[in-house]
Amino acid sequence: MYQQITAHIQRDIQLNPTELEEFHSLLVEKKVSAKDFLIEPGKEVLYEYYVVKGCLKAYYLDKKGNKHILQFAIEDWWISDFEAFFKNEPASLHIEAIEDSYLLGIKKEILEPLYERIPKFERFFRIKTTNAFVALRSRILSSLQKDAKERYLDFCLSYPSIEKRVPNYHIANYLGITPESLSRIRKSL
Repeated sequence: MYQQITAHIQRDIQLNPTELEEFHSLLVEKKVSAKDFLIEPGKEVLYEYYVVKGCLKAYYLDKKGNKHILQFAIEDWWISDFEAFFKNEPASLHIEAIEDSYLLGIKKEILEPLYERIPKFERFFRIKTTNAFVALRSRILSSLQKDAKERYLDFCLSYPSIEKRVPNYHIANYLGITPESLSRIRKSL
């Protein structure tokens, strides 16, 4: 059950069996059916989640009711409303399962004691946070500097296996283009 997350962690840090066993004992299993919500606006966000199986999307609804997809999460990715998680604020995002999903969650209040007992985890989560920050900055710069075709190619690099799993209108929304524009881009490639 924990093989996937163990391999994920050990790409960044090496743990002995006792440390792994302790970490595994802190994880909470969560199943979310397709079209159900993992996180909803206004709710407390106590966990960050590792995706073992499935596909989810994180999005914001603006005042006009328009959906803005910020992130997809597939196997071996982490997802949460991280701003709410780290700042102890109510969620502002919807996180919805696109497919039936199986997740492992870790509670925020457990992290600091874990870092003290096994400092390697502070390094692991720092690496994950840094990578997420860099990816977000790259996405912002991409939206400012690149045309739709270049953004689509970047998307394909970031999410190589997702196209067959996510409806085209979700991908178009993530890219900030219309589904018709996405179709034209795909045709030109």
